Amino acid sequence: MTVTGIIMAIVVGLILGVLGRFFAPGKQSIPIWLTIVVGIVAAFVGTAIARGLGYADTKGFDWLELITQIVIAGIGVTLAANLYGRRGVTR
Repeated sequence: MTVTGIIMAIVVGLILGVLGRFFAPGKQSIPIWLTIVVGIVAAFVGTAIARGLGYADTKGFDWLELITQIVIAGIGVTLAANLYGRRGVTR
């Protein structure tokens, strides 16, 4: 992986993370770095799901793949916000 590939993964991860935060219910009090990480993971998982189901390589822009990635990012942001918010709570 080149430096350009790493930078693009961070940019795409940021965009997917922000979109995931937008679509996730409630308030998410997680840092931006965690949003980026969730977005990067969502990009890879969403692409893997799209390829597994056979709709990743279509002509033109892959809208279904992007929607899959956004849904995965929303789920990931919700999970990360729930887990990150509980780390300082003791019962």
